[in-house]
Amino acid sequence: MTIQQDVHSAVIPVLCQSCDVRHGGVCGALEPNQLVDLAKTSSRHSIPAGTALVGDAEAVESYSNVLSGVVKLTKTLSDGRQQIVGLQFPPDFLGRPFKSESVINAETATDVSLCSFPKAAIERMMREAPALEHRLFKQTLMALDEARDWMVTLGRKTAIEKVASFLFLIARNIDPATDTSKGSVTFDLPLTRADIADFLGLTVETISRQLTKLRDDGVIRIANNRRVVVDSVSRLQRCSVSGELTDA
Repeated sequence: MTIQQDVHSAVIPVLCQSCDVRHGGVCGALEPNQLVDLAKTSSRHSIPAGTALVGDAEAVESYSNVLSGVVKLTKTLSDGRQQIVGLQFPPDFLGRPFKSESVINAETATDVSLCSFPKAAIERMMREAPALEHRLFKQTLMALDEARDWMVTLGRKTAIEKVASFLFLIARNIDPATDTSKGSVTFDLPLTRADIADFLGLTVETISRQLTKLRDDGVIRIANNRRVVVDSVSRLQRCSVSGELTDA
């Protein structure tokens, strides 16, 4: 792989220099020489929506950084029923280190770009680079915190609060370059309404009613069936907590 000298005289792979999520993801914990080492084993993939990435109980051969798009995580019951248990966005790390088999299904919810590494390479680098292991541990704890927050959403929030919480989750995560502090954001819903209903524990009809209510009150605008415009992210966030639709 081609490498290039930076102003600090440290060689960093050109592919890594152009990566929008390098500093926010696990690779941000690596020194330039470690990036070079990892880049020798890495590969980038563009994967269309609806593609299975890994199945429950499937042998783990590699890990990936999510560079763009959204990955849907699901669990399957013994009778075949599925439940969406999480979404992954850039710069999330896809995979569970030190597990020989996957404990979850991962599928592309949208077109996705991944940077993948062999399992052995990442686990070797974790032993050699404590900062990488620390970054992965920190991301794991963040995922645990988010899962606990989502338990509150599913268990205690009203339908309008659940839908607003989902939209706020997408608004602040779908594109790492998006600055939600500017107040507005536009995005395409990464899930179908049936999948949103599954994720939130609601019916498709309830999802449609709550989206219409948010639209009619001006919290969101729906440009087409999937594109959502949020003029005030802070107002959407307030709605996700209190269900309050009017301006404070």
